[in-house]
Amino acid sequence: MTELGNRLKEARKEKGISLDDLQEMTKIQKRYLKNIEEGNYDSMPGKFYVRAFIKQYAEAVGLDPETLFEEYQSDIPRTEQEEFPEQLSRVQTSSKRAAPDTFKMMNVLPRILVVAAIIAILFLLWFVVYKLAGHNTKEKLNSGTSGNVSVQKDNVKSAEKVSSGKNTGSSSEKNAAKAPKKPEAKTKKTTQKLETVSSSGYTTTYKLAGTNQFKLELKANGGRSWVQVKNSDGSTNFQQLLNDGDSRTADLSKQKQVTITVGNTVNTEVYINGKKLKYHIPTSKEVRQDMIIQFNGSQTK
Repeated sequence: MTELGNRLKEARKEKGISLDDLQEMTKIQKRYLKNIEEGNYDSMPGKFYVRAFIKQYAEAVGLDPETLFEEYQSDIPRTEQEEFPEQLSRVQTSSKRAAPDTFKMMNVLPRILVVAAIIAILFLLWFVVYKLAGHNTKEKLNSGTSGNVSVQKDNVKSAEKVSSGKNTGSSSEKNAAKAPKKPEAKTKKTTQKLETVSSSGYTTTYKLAGTNQFKLELKANGGRSWVQVKNSDGSTNFQQLLNDGDSRTADLSKQKQVTITVGNTVNTEVYINGKKLKYHIPTSKEVRQDMIIQFNGSQTK
């Protein structure tokens, strides 16, 4: 037994709380609570769960979890988030090595821009000269044949008027025949809305409206997660430990209120009717969260 486990166990006994009572209070299985007291972290679902379960255990017996984490740091396994700063320092070191190449590029860039500007100016001058020379040539050619061209234009215009008069009737008939029928007005589709009603501690209440169906999907992404869903009458719809990549679905359209418990919100995605739910409480603040979904399928907006 570790010093941390002994400290938690003594606090529990001082409060007169049994492991069964603590299991009901924290929603953590009894065997995991016992593993925490014995310091047997290898039997836990993961390093992240160890810290989350210890935090809930400490709060339930009246201890400050942050003080425990700092005092018994050596007894608690490190998570991936704590190891991240070491990886970040390596990335920063490699970026410093790449800096000289960037400075070299910045020194060469002004020269490239100057050369490009000179080429653009030369091309513009050539284009202006070419246009002026071509314009003068066209004026000389047009001055000698302007009389003949004007007569031919008048004849062409009169012929176009006659032909346009004949074609007007036939083209209007064709357009009338080809005119598409106006589509019938479609019924407006209802828009699903999931609004936050209230939030307290690690519990958030939502209201699902604008739809007559309530289909839930819980998916583990990035690690394992324990989930539970309770119906309106308080009965358990299902509870399961999802492995990374696993998902569980349920049709809750007949329920007026559902309580969803997620043991690890960091690694759990919640979808309602195919749309991903955004946790109202940040996952960094509360790992375990309860979500109450109020639903009345008959009242769509």
